Amino acid sequence: MTFTVEQFEFFLMIIARISAFIYTAPFFSIGSVPQRVKIGLSAVLSYLVFTLLSYQPLQYEGAIGFLMMVATNTIAGLVMGFFANICTYILSFTGQVVDMQIGFSMATEYDPTTRMTVSLTSNIFNYAVMLILLVTRLHYYIISALTDSFQVIPLDGAVLRPEIYKLALQFIIDFCFIGFRIALPVFAAILIVNTVLAILAKVAPQMNMFVIGMQLKVLVGLAVLAVVTLRLDAISDAIFDEMYKMLKSTIPYLH
Repeated sequence: MTFTVEQFEFFLMIIARISAFIYTAPFFSIGSVPQRVKIGLSAVLSYLVFTLLSYQPLQYEGAIGFLMMVATNTIAGLVMGFFANICTYILSFTGQVVDMQIGFSMATEYDPTTRMTVSLTSNIFNYAVMLILLVTRLHYYIISALTDSFQVIPLDGAVLRPEIYKLALQFIIDFCFIGFRIALPVFAAILIVNTVLAILAKVAPQMNMFVIGMQLKVLVGLAVLAVVTLRLDAISDAIFDEMYKMLKSTIPYLH
């Protein structure tokens, strides 16, 4: 295999964007994936993309221009991977809301994949939905979206527009909306339980509602949560749609 210095520079721009995406994208960026696997995957994908893209000479001025082009392609990969990965944190938010209602908010554990302390329900939702997304081959779609970005965002035309903050604000709205929609059945059930307990406290003040309420909330919350888990396919669809929307929306702000 022979190549020129210009072609090698073209390859370096590709690997800068792909490696930045791999280190921030969902599935690939989790802490349990070894660094050598991430490096090898970035190199293999970069070579495949290099063979698929039609070579065009890069336009830059001097070493500073070359470094700026590397930086912009790295930022483009980071932004696309970050906005796709942050959609998975909706599940953590949902789990925290559910555990706060049930009474499990103090029962937390360390998740070695994200290196964060998460609640029990958050971990269950996260692993279950991630497994469904992997079974449905969402990771193939993410890689396909990354390769398609080279057609839309040229290697020497990647920029980061300051208007991207509008996309971040819109995501915050969707983040809370989707999270509360998933946790709404448990939230509504616990609200009914609290209403019933308040009525019983007035009718029978001699009853210890604190002791009864703790056990009743746990039983009702777990029962409703078991029903919610039967709709994990709908939850996965919501996360997938949001991830697709975020990946599609970041493109106009990067070129």
